[in-house]
Amino acid sequence: MTSLTNSMKKFSLILTASILSVGLLFSVAHADELKDISQMADQGQGAAAIDRVNIYIAANPKNAQALFMKGVLLAEQGRRDEAIRTFTDVTEKFPNLPEPYNNLAVLYADQGQFDKARKALETAIKTHPSYATAHENLGDIYARMASEAYDKAFQLDTANTRAQTKLSLIKDLFGTGNKTTIASKEPVKVANQIRPADVKKPDVMPEKPAVATPATSDEALTAAVNNWAQAWSAKNLDKYFASYGESFKPAKGETRKAWEQQRRERITKPSKISVELSNINITNIDSNNAKVRFKQSYRADGKPIGTTKTLLMKKAGDNWFIEQEIASN
Repeated sequence: MTSLTNSMKKFSLILTASILSVGLLFSVAHADELKDISQMADQGQGAAAIDRVNIYIAANPKNAQALFMKGVLLAEQGRRDEAIRTFTDVTEKFPNLPEPYNNLAVLYADQGQFDKARKALETAIKTHPSYATAHENLGDIYARMASEAYDKAFQLDTANTRAQTKLSLIKDLFGTGNKTTIASKEPVKVANQIRPADVKKPDVMPEKPAVATPATSDEALTAAVNNWAQAWSAKNLDKYFASYGESFKPAKGETRKAWEQQRRERITKPSKISVELSNINITNIDSNNAKVRFKQSYRADGKPIGTTKTLLMKKAGDNWFIEQEIASN
């Protein structure tokens, strides 16, 4: 598909309607039809693609993927109000899908309705706490709201050096010299598609039990890393150690037994532990190996300690496990 207008490009809102196979949830014929519509849009036939997806929806009114695609196509054509209505309709019919809330937030942000954008992202996170894109976008929305508030304070009182300093910090963070519009350095991101594992046909009894489609590798990796951090925070040692693979290599040449003993002592000693992750970046090496890099904030009965950490992950069965843990300040 083509990109959106320059107004939306400041958020890097590049919308595509790529369609994933959804296993037993949709027939092959349905998936092929949606792929054909997506290809039409990619070839610059956006208006015709919308007409065709409307015909498809008329025959399949409970197809979440098609409804989601319609919202994407409308936004791509600059028909934002219609796109908002469509994504809102998807959230009402499929309230457990986070991606429509995320895209609503992006459209609201483009209109300067940051409070609506914030609420939509908070709902997306509530439905899927591990949805990293929504967390990142929420941070950007808060920064945009803060920049406007500091700018207003400075306009009302030009001698307010605190507001001027804070506004300058946000400008430096987002890399812009514009006084009133802060363009995101790490832009607000749009969901390209609904994850098939989350799509369910309501009020329809399948001829045979539906099999949930496995999550994509990025989603599974993000979930594995977040589960590891949550187990650490909860001091759940069994779950924490289960996050590491059988061939995990401790740093400094320690044996696995010595490393586990040391970790038990360090985790059980503090009365409370908090481990928060941000800026998760995934590099897929191949289908069974990946590298996950993120910023880690660790607090144990004291001030938080910030660390940049890299986990080398290996897939075993349907799960991802830590093979190597590399930390740097």
